Amino acid sequence: MTSADLVLPPTDSHTPTAALLHAPDDQPLEAALADVQVLVEQNGYVIALYPASIPAAHERRLHTVRSVLESDRIALLKLDLPPLGVSVLARQLRQLSVCDFSAGVVASAARLLSHYVWAGALLNSVTRLDRVPVGLKSHAKSWVPGTQFGVVANPSPQLVRIGQGELTGPQFATQLMVARGQLQSEWVEATLAPAWRVGGIEETALPADSPRWWGTSRLVEFAAFLADISVVYQLVSSVRREVCTWCGIELIGDRCGFCSAPLAPAEHRTHSTGALGGGTPTHQGP
Repeated sequence: MTSADLVLPPTDSHTPTAALLHAPDDQPLEAALADVQVLVEQNGYVIALYPASIPAAHERRLHTVRSVLESDRIALLKLDLPPLGVSVLARQLRQLSVCDFSAGVVASAARLLSHYVWAGALLNSVTRLDRVPVGLKSHAKSWVPGTQFGVVANPSPQLVRIGQGELTGPQFATQLMVARGQLQSEWVEATLAPAWRVGGIEETALPADSPRWWGTSRLVEFAAFLADISVVYQLVSSVRREVCTWCGIELIGDRCGFCSAPLAPAEHRTHSTGALGGGTPTHQGP
């Protein structure tokens, strides 16, 4: 991971923690190379998750480390999710890493599992929100005192004014992760959670990048996710495994998690069998 505040506590004694891949300002290149080399030697493979919103210099550092080490055992997974969504997905992959899946399957599972993370926020304003389409009326209403908005950025964008609409949630059992910013509201727990029929609520600290991502510090960020690792395991297991024709690593879906090569030929691309039942989307690759 690229930031300590994106690392959620483990769910049990078997879930490993995450190593940090520091920004260039926080660690010299030589030290970064040494750290990652040790990780590869100790674990065999390194799966590095990072938000698409990190600074360009930090992303370049990640690619530089992999390039200098000339290792095909380092996967760089760029996630276009809100910060809290990145956190819950990273913990799911940490849980999968101790299951009987190969490193290639765990890495490519990130794209699949991202479709099962409902990541959003309660905001007091959408005037600076550029991650989700915002209409002119919503922008205008942001100036009205007391107005609040419910927003979902993933798996598909939604935006409603609180009191004048509802956010569509997942149609399968989830748990809700909540991180509070500077907005005082119980709407997520009192209204959203019952409407989405979540199985439980877990609270964590707000990631440092969340205010910038959502365009305001007055927010409550949330993410509904698959909390039962047995269900996550079943979902990943239900997808046919393939071998990357470029690097030879095992994968699921239509793209290798390590070298990013697409699966070829097209007719052999994998799809989910809908392991979660009714309402669960299927995928021509994640």
